[in-house]
Amino acid sequence: MTRVLVYASSLAVFTVASVLTLVSIIIPRWVSYRDTTPHGTPITYTYGLHRRCSSTTGECTHFPTYEDCHGTDRYFCSMWRSVGFLMSFAVVLEGAIILAFITILMGGRTKRESGWKIMSFLLLLVAMMQCTSMALVAYLYDWDDRFFIGWRLDISWIFTTVSWSVAFLLAVGLALSGLLIPPENGYLLLK
Repeated sequence: MTRVLVYASSLAVFTVASVLTLVSIIIPRWVSYRDTTPHGTPITYTYGLHRRCSSTTGECTHFPTYEDCHGTDRYFCSMWRSVGFLMSFAVVLEGAIILAFITILMGGRTKRESGWKIMSFLLLLVAMMQCTSMALVAYLYDWDDRFFIGWRLDISWIFTTVSWSVAFLLAVGLALSGLLIPPENGYLLLK
């Protein structure tokens, strides 16, 4: 029963982390700039993985655009698109991890006792993808000329940081539980 509790609670926590990942992709607030005009009107610019929004125009546009990718900023465009790809792939992998959790929970004693190995690996993989995405955005924020004083890393970046941290901690926790929790009571397996 202990392993069922470990996997069920891990599934619940991981589902919340997966929602944070999905929200970080949907909300265009990875990097933002807020200021006020001399007349007191607030100005906001935000960059998401696939959209860029401006309060001056009141709309969001596709980002990065053709001009962003074929002008002098090809490096920025390649890096930003890589982040978008890694985060999208992480969401797909997170869906597979949720299905794997359910399979292990429903699969019986044998799967619960040996499933921690594959789950820990998958959780570490998704954590690495998200950590890489977060680090690439932080690198661009620090070194790209388009982000000057006043820009800041925003809520989507924070959600991703929380999500990969949770995935990493779950991987470690599942590995420890797999190694330390004794086998479930019941019949012995026939070999």
